[in-house]
Amino acid sequence: MTTPGSPHRRIPSPGDLAGRAGARKAPRPGGPTGPSPEKFGRIDDEGRVLAFVDGGEREVGQWQAGSKDEGLRHFARRFEDLRTEVDMLERRLRDQPGDAAAIRSSAREIAEGLPTAAVLGDREALRRRLDGIVEDSFAVAERFDRDREEAAKRALERKTALAEEAETIAAESTDWKAAGDRLAAIVEEWRSIDGPGRSKDRPLWARLSKARSAFKQRRGSHFADLDRQRAQARRRKEELVAAAEEIQDSEDWAETGRKFRDLMREWKAAGHAPRAQDDRLWERFSAAQDRFFDRRHAVEAERDREFEANAKAKDELLESYGPRIDAAGSIDEARGLLRELQERWEDAGFVPRSKKQAYEEKIRGLEERVADAERAEWRRTDPEARARVEQFAGRAEDLARQAADAAKAGKEKKAEELSAQAEQWREWARTADEALKDR
Repeated sequence: MTTPGSPHRRIPSPGDLAGRAGARKAPRPGGPTGPSPEKFGRIDDEGRVLAFVDGGEREVGQWQAGSKDEGLRHFARRFEDLRTEVDMLERRLRDQPGDAAAIRSSAREIAEGLPTAAVLGDREALRRRLDGIVEDSFAVAERFDRDREEAAKRALERKTALAEEAETIAAESTDWKAAGDRLAAIVEEWRSIDGPGRSKDRPLWARLSKARSAFKQRRGSHFADLDRQRAQARRRKEELVAAAEEIQDSEDWAETGRKFRDLMREWKAAGHAPRAQDDRLWERFSAAQDRFFDRRHAVEAERDREFEANAKAKDELLESYGPRIDAAGSIDEARGLLRELQERWEDAGFVPRSKKQAYEEKIRGLEERVADAERAEWRRTDPEARARVEQFAGRAEDLARQAADAAKAGKEKKAEELSAQAEQWREWARTADEALKDR
């Protein structure tokens, strides 16, 4: 069998086969598998091999090596060899359509030598098969060319798409791992595509190669920048570690605590150093920070234990002054008790940090109650609001006198209207007075 692009093996012609007949010294064992050779020729007494051709006889060889039956079988086997060659051409035309022209040439060559071939067999049937091969080879070649053009078109479209995708990745992608893997897959797929031909393949491959180079250059620049940034972050964090270790033994708790918070803020803003170095620097920074805060917490814990007595004293003040302030007979009295409590509250000192918020809320609660009472008293004694109550009451009295005068004068209807108006004004006066009391 041949493949596209490989040298074509020449099919022996009938003349070649006949030419080799005289060299054969003895018949091969066995016999032809087709019809009896006597149907297609004979051997005369002089050893001439005569084939039945076109209603007559034609000498196609000589036989001197054995009996006539052996000679007939020998030339019949040569026909079988020739028919096997035709079988091979038919299979090649089916399986290797790209060799259609070469197969056509071989079929014609065999057909041209068939009338004089040193064989005995059904030459006409074999000739028809050879004619069929020649005829079919044209359709097979046309179909092969069409399929090859379509395949080349598809290959061109796919390789163009792969080149464009590679160019997009090279220009835009920042997911370096996924993009690198995709470019490798693109190259792998590219190599699996047959076509579209060297002239069209080369420019597309050049685009793909250029995109891969651009991606590698951009990726290299990115990681070079990243290395520079990490080196800068490492230097900055080394400075921060030195600053933290310098103040880790300070006893200026408030100021040093603020400094550590500032250092932590700068640490987060410094970025990432190389992983191993970043971890070692963080261990040193964290150790300095923990050393300072552990010491401060120990001091504060001892102080909190001392402040428990202050908390107890403030509880006693709340128990003593709270009910008295609520029961005070006047705002002035409540205000005086509150001032006294505030003074004693400050004298009692600090409470533990965990209780500071709760005690502030307790004293603030009493302060707000006194403030609420002051606001209520002010609203109740508001001069403008009191003047409105007196105005409503005075108007009601005036209307009542007018109603009495009208009744004396016998103007009963007028008296009733004035009495109703007076009652309305009295109601408004009562409502305004109650509003003052509720403030």
